Amino acid sequence: MKRLHERGFYDRKTVYQLLDAAALCHVSYIIDDQPYCTPTLFWREGPRLYWHGSSASRMLRNLSDGEPVCLTVTHLDSLVLARSGFNHSADYRSVMAFGRARLVTNPEEKRRALVMMVDRFFPGRTAGLRPSTAQETKATAVVFMDIERASAKIRAKGVGDDENDYALPIYAERLPVHLLIGEPEACPRLMPTVTRPLQLAPYRQGRPLEAALLDAHADTFPRDSEDASNGS
Repeated sequence: MKRLHERGFYDRKTVYQLLDAAALCHVSYIIDDQPYCTPTLFWREGPRLYWHGSSASRMLRNLSDGEPVCLTVTHLDSLVLARSGFNHSADYRSVMAFGRARLVTNPEEKRRALVMMVDRFFPGRTAGLRPSTAQETKATAVVFMDIERASAKIRAKGVGDDENDYALPIYAERLPVHLLIGEPEACPRLMPTVTRPLQLAPYRQGRPLEAALLDAHADTFPRDSEDASNGS
């Protein structure tokens, strides 16, 4: 794989939009000289990233006192078949964000974060749910990281062969990859009078997931999303 400087982006608009279009991230860190990388749901509020997990998690117990971490997201857009093995590649969009992880310990801040953990993906949903119990709140830990530096990498080139290779009788193509929402599958134990709420309309069959996630983020954090769009 070739590493090209022109694929790097460092502006907030690009970085924030790629983060907001993702639901799953990978958090990398070191515990006792052993590297770890953990997948988890996350969300962004301004220059701050949040993620959650079990209070019993070894990861979260260790990522609570300013430990350095790297959080990454990747959107795979295509697989690229070229005329040489060296030029086979993929079109993608990715972000690497660096900072120091800290546990959310303030009770009110934690309660708000646990609401955002749901409402970031499904705006306004928490208000219609059964309230969390004290034990559920205690069992869930929330970690935040202020982004100290971040960079995005984007490849959107498609087939990129060496000039002389285009004359070779070898097939080449780009295979687009899309993550689409499937047909919703209602819980079979719903009460007879319960129907799918209108607030879930953005999550409709055949729609790109990242479009629904961007809409959800804009609804939940309108000012934050406006700043990201303006790159300010």
